[in-house]
Amino acid sequence: MYILLANDDGIQAVGLRALYFALVEAGHDVRVVAPVTEQSAVGHAVTLSMPIKVKDFRENGFVGQGVYGTPVDCVKLGLSTLLDQKPDLVLSGINAGANVGVDILYSGTVSAATEGALMEIPSMAVSMDNYNPVDLTNQAQYCAALLPQIPWNSLPAKCVLNLNFPDCPIEEAKELVLCAHTRASYEDAYETRRDPRGHLYYWLCGAIPPKRISEDRDRALLTKKHITLTPLHFDFTDRKTMDLLNKKLI
Repeated sequence: MYILLANDDGIQAVGLRALYFALVEAGHDVRVVAPVTEQSAVGHAVTLSMPIKVKDFRENGFVGQGVYGTPVDCVKLGLSTLLDQKPDLVLSGINAGANVGVDILYSGTVSAATEGALMEIPSMAVSMDNYNPVDLTNQAQYCAALLPQIPWNSLPAKCVLNLNFPDCPIEEAKELVLCAHTRASYEDAYETRRDPRGHLYYWLCGAIPPKRISEDRDRALLTKKHITLTPLHFDFTDRKTMDLLNKKLI
């Protein structure tokens, strides 16, 4: 397969490098277009008011193009300008930190894959339930082995697959489970701190309260050490509310 590989942790991130080498080893033709700097939680942001520059990376067998922009910038620029042909797949990751539940709205990793899907290219986001991974070689090899098992040509248009690995060695992970994403949202809080000059600043904290988490959805299953796979689509229309409003307003 001819694959466009992106992420939101930056072109030098452990997860992207591991996935690149695993895909190349599996025989895929991989083009990397990824942010130069970390772009976590920027969502589907697009650069509109400043120029976008690109830097070539060639080091230790790795070849890629770093973009001074967002993950979605990378996919847009890659698909429209940098790649010499349309890829068979847009792959984003491996992200440091799970992307479950409402994370799919915040995540630059998922947004990069979503941009590929919106352009009707099969796409998948890949994440690890650990914010500081050191070696994701085994997870990357698992992902590379999974790709040919997925019926890409049979998936609906504009579908994104969201793959998450649990925080454990791959040999300790439980079997892959197809599941829905968690609907529960975060309970946010901000820590108030002072910088060395005495000025206040705020640091976002927060978590999804366990009592809100459904046992059969991605967050709970990932905590139980399952690998999770969730097909996503981004039709935000609320059909039930539309029917209700039709009855009340029309």
